[in-house]
Amino acid sequence: MTKYIFVTGGVLSSLGKGITAASIGTLLKHSGLSVGMLKIDPYINVDPGTMSPLEHGEVFVTKDGAETDLDIGNYERFLNTSFLKTSNFTTGQVYSSVIERERAGGYLGQTIQVIPHIVGEIVDRIKAAGEGKDVLVVELGGTVGDIEGLPFMEAIRQMKHDDEVAGTFFVHVTLIPFIKAAGELKSKPTQHSVQELRRIGITPQMIIARSETALPKTFKKKLAMSCDVSPDSVVEALDAQTIYDVPMSFLRQNILKPIAKELELGELSPNMSEWDSLVKKIVQPKERVVIGFVGKYLALKESYKSLTEALIHSGAHLDSRVEICWVDSEEIEERGAEALLGDCDGILVAGGFGSRGVEGKIEAIRYARENKIPYLGICLGMQLTLVEYARNVLGYEGANSIEFDENTKYPMIYLIENFIDNSGQKQLRTHTSPMGGTLRLGEYPCDTKDGSLLQQAYNGAKTIYERHRHRYEANPEFREALEEAGMIVTGESNGLIEAVEVKDHPWFLGVQFHPEFTSRLQSPNASILAFVKASLHATHEA
Repeated sequence: MTKYIFVTGGVLSSLGKGITAASIGTLLKHSGLSVGMLKIDPYINVDPGTMSPLEHGEVFVTKDGAETDLDIGNYERFLNTSFLKTSNFTTGQVYSSVIERERAGGYLGQTIQVIPHIVGEIVDRIKAAGEGKDVLVVELGGTVGDIEGLPFMEAIRQMKHDDEVAGTFFVHVTLIPFIKAAGELKSKPTQHSVQELRRIGITPQMIIARSETALPKTFKKKLAMSCDVSPDSVVEALDAQTIYDVPMSFLRQNILKPIAKELELGELSPNMSEWDSLVKKIVQPKERVVIGFVGKYLALKESYKSLTEALIHSGAHLDSRVEICWVDSEEIEERGAEALLGDCDGILVAGGFGSRGVEGKIEAIRYARENKIPYLGICLGMQLTLVEYARNVLGYEGANSIEFDENTKYPMIYLIENFIDNSGQKQLRTHTSPMGGTLRLGEYPCDTKDGSLLQQAYNGAKTIYERHRHRYEANPEFREALEEAGMIVTGESNGLIEAVEVKDHPWFLGVQFHPEFTSRLQSPNASILAFVKASLHATHEA
């Protein structure tokens, strides 16, 4: 049977529950255990797919096409594993399932209530996520005391007494503020947070103390006593130079000892030598490369979390610091590309939705193409690569995507109404389709062209597998004209254009898929690694 580690948060949000959960999972996996991960989100949205990146941060897409919380991305990057849609669920999904079952008569006329029906659905979903695993690490979104989180708290409380559960361990992440005027660290917020958990019926067995200042031994002893945990179960979580150092920090504090003791996991000795080496290259790299990151959601950098992390992964493997030069595409429209991108070694145009900033992205692409600067366009960045080439090389005035101009004479990007999804089912999408769940989502195969940059990046692989999140496709009607003019299709998926390159350019690649979703610290994505490597060579040549 599976053992469960539940990670809750207190005092306030954004303390790093996701990194804490991922770090514990990583250490357990490197100890030889089979580890699953689960993020529970208390919001009522069915999934974050229709939420603004400025509202919620990045939407992470799993291999099987689920639009999930960005913490699932952290889990994959840390554990070097692909998780599925069962690794994330929301209040919206729970209530939808229960209501659908009730409408179908599945409860045989019972009055449907939070207890036992909603809580029971939550417990069933947690168990399903843990099936076949030695340990499932479960992160509960939100903060202890939030009204929307109470059914989830009740569910994990009940699991302590469940005969189908081999063991439970409760980790509480909380804030230790430092009051400068008094010159003191304060434990009272943590004490109150733990008291709230106890009121619900949960007693945490470990405190992860988020602090900007190291905790003195006397303070840790006081914290342990007041929260009723053993002294070795108070673990410091100080601000780190990189999130990938957090597992090493936890390991230095013997975090696995109390977990292993309580869950009867035996003596755990994780092999973190490769991980430690990569972390050192992130912190003290030998090289430096500047990437111009052209986007439109720059007010919240979390909108591009997977992509910025993927650049860090590539930098670690190239022993290079990847410095991101953030460039708002709307600002390019006002000031021009050279003023903002002139000092960059490589240019990356990221994905996105909507017409805002599109012309600035097109100008950035033109600048990279004409000045022979290494370029990577992702999703919308790839689509606009075709638009830019059509306008400025083929001379197709007004060429565009029908997403932005339905009446364009040259629809380089169009809406394909019938397509096969990643499970092999036929799907229909139109301009009037609901926004949620109507994208081409998840992993699809991509056949690579011999001799292409794409195939070289993936070590000669004829077929690669990458994840998607988009609605519009490259229009094959213009393929012949593009290829005659020097833009070559180098990747295809079931007849759909997946990747394009430009002749007579040192390194220029546009990809319809999102390579960042499969990049991990220990195995960076091949196309992003090749792009950073090309940019690094460009800076050496300069």
